[in-house]
Amino acid sequence: MRFIHETLPQRVVFAPGAAPAAVAAEVAALKATKVMLVAAPGEAALADRVGADLPVAVRHDEVVMHVPVDVAERARKAATQGAVDALVCVGGGSTTGLAKAVALTTGLPIVAVPTTYAGSEATNVWGLTEGEVKTTGVDPRVLPRSIVYDASLLSSLPVEMSVASGLNALAHCVDSMWGPRADPIDRALAAEGIHALAQGLPAVAADPTGLEGREQTLYGAYLAAVAFASAGSGLHHKICHVLGGMFNLPHAQTHAVVLPHVLAFNAPAVPETERRIAEAFGSPTASAGLTALRETLHAPHALRDYGMPEDGIARAVALVLAAVPVGNPTAVTEENLTALLRAAWEGSAPV
Repeated sequence: MRFIHETLPQRVVFAPGAAPAAVAAEVAALKATKVMLVAAPGEAALADRVGADLPVAVRHDEVVMHVPVDVAERARKAATQGAVDALVCVGGGSTTGLAKAVALTTGLPIVAVPTTYAGSEATNVWGLTEGEVKTTGVDPRVLPRSIVYDASLLSSLPVEMSVASGLNALAHCVDSMWGPRADPIDRALAAEGIHALAQGLPAVAADPTGLEGREQTLYGAYLAAVAFASAGSGLHHKICHVLGGMFNLPHAQTHAVVLPHVLAFNAPAVPETERRIAEAFGSPTASAGLTALRETLHAPHALRDYGMPEDGIARAVALVLAAVPVGNPTAVTEENLTALLRAAWEGSAPV
């Protein structure tokens, strides 16, 4: 057992029904006096609640999926012109991603208030898109100083989006089992994350307004993100980043579609890891556990349903091959990658 594990420095506050007070306390701890509140127009009402007790100097609502470079530049300019000393982001992965883009060049601290299960709030990973290319990187400046999780903020998140976002979190767990820096601690966190998500997501689907399922799913999503931040981006995320950048596909749905195909592709090559994933699902096999969960949740199943063109399969192969992480359990070739992408595009059974 020889490995190096790094735990990222971050405060995590679970505060069901108490986000405004909890966020205000985190901002006060930063000694911030001029906050930039970042939230998409659709999250304006939640942002109003969260920001009620904050010294908000700038409200910024230009949030775009995959964080285009020009959008990031405008947000950076708004932060500079407003002379803000902290960022509070209320929303999903795109909103957190925009706050990270600002922090990347300004060094401003972030207090993240998630309203989906994206998990970006618990990682030091940033992403920017220019043209059809999405670039990601790692930088300590983008790691939020604090996260405030309040399950009540997710009660209005539609079930379909909850499912897709939760499966995105599950993808973080699966990738963390064999990511390029995966270690025993990552695998322990990921296994508990899988178990929590497999319990929480069906509860959310059955009772969308209930807090217990939302809290369990948030817990699983947090564990997933912490494991992923340490283990690094595996094959699944490399594929999804290429596809998302090239075809402007919705982030969570893309992950939800691709996940069973990557799991079936890699799991046979690592039987001990496959067994661990299966146990976390409470299923005979990892793929069977994921399939049963996806059927319960009526999960997204085909990339073509979200706008990916058929000729995009061939266009994406070279970019994915160039991004395959070192040490992926199964050797990736043009042939087997093409078969994987075609099955995901069609929505057919994993090959």
